[in-house]
Amino acid sequence: MPFDEKEFDLLSDIESLRSEPRGFAPEQMVTCEVCLRANSPTRTSCLYCAAQLPTTQINATLQRPTLRKLEQWERGFNIIFRPGKAVELTQESLGEIGGLLRLKPEELKRIVETGEPLPLARAATREEASLVERHLAEMGVSVLVVADSDLLSDDSMPKRVRAFEFTENEIVARAAGSSEIWRASWNEIALLVAGRLLVRQIEVEEHQGRKAEREMVDAREMSADESVLDIYCAQNNGGWRITAGKFDFSCLGQHKGLIATQNFSTLIKILRERAGTSLYDDAYYRVRHALGIVWPLEQQTEARGWRRARVGRVNTEAVTKSDNEQQFTRYSRLRYYLKVHHPESST
Repeated sequence: MPFDEKEFDLLSDIESLRSEPRGFAPEQMVTCEVCLRANSPTRTSCLYCAAQLPTTQINATLQRPTLRKLEQWERGFNIIFRPGKAVELTQESLGEIGGLLRLKPEELKRIVETGEPLPLARAATREEASLVERHLAEMGVSVLVVADSDLLSDDSMPKRVRAFEFTENEIVARAAGSSEIWRASWNEIALLVAGRLLVRQIEVEEHQGRKAEREMVDAREMSADESVLDIYCAQNNGGWRITAGKFDFSCLGQHKGLIATQNFSTLIKILRERAGTSLYDDAYYRVRHALGIVWPLEQQTEARGWRRARVGRVNTEAVTKSDNEQQFTRYSRLRYYLKVHHPESST
């Protein structure tokens, strides 16, 4: 029987409800305003219909966050760890905080030890995120709540750039796929975020046997790795994005070489020199595994149907593709958000 994550989450909710202290008085139970069923005062959302439960004077101190796994299309709220603003975490406190956040102690430790402002959890609602923030504050952990809409909204996504022109006072960006042009003075460049875009694709060919058993016939794996840089200017909320394989390095002039990776490094060096007041962040590749705990890679599986291998034998093919572009975009946008709204956390 295939594994069903939704079914697992529901079972987890039921199990957590069973593990809560029994014997709540009827007046302590919270009635859902949508389905009118009674819920434990420890819950923030209805166990039966998932609607947000009202907060009362009684359940305000008893509520515990659900922190269910959000669907790929859902927009939630990120609880961001603020390094340097928390008490020293012991093994006991790691277990307690991890229990609240539904993280293993080793996962929580991996995030904290990066020393970077990274997500600890994602909540479905602002109310649940605020509840997590309050509980963590009581444990001595300082966090920020950042909405997905501030990181992945359509009007704040980075604009693709295919070429630059440099002048003494400004940088001119030419859009990829159009004739649009953007300009910014060098002192307007506020932040540079460097990283790598990683794509992995696995193609599997299987044969369906007579006893409903699948036999793997062939498997192929392909991967790609490309340097990426996001550039944020004071008047460009969405930022510009360049990738090594789709950029014209003619702006480097006599410094242009034959290898894209070397040209990319040269370009970053020139940008940092000319935009002397900007911040440079290249921590993504170092912290990406810790990021993946809360912001996992995007993964899609596509069935390619069947093909005849020989007379009387039919095989099926499927392709699974995973990439980190959305994860890097979240990270990059978070750095810009901190730069603008919480500069003390971005230095």
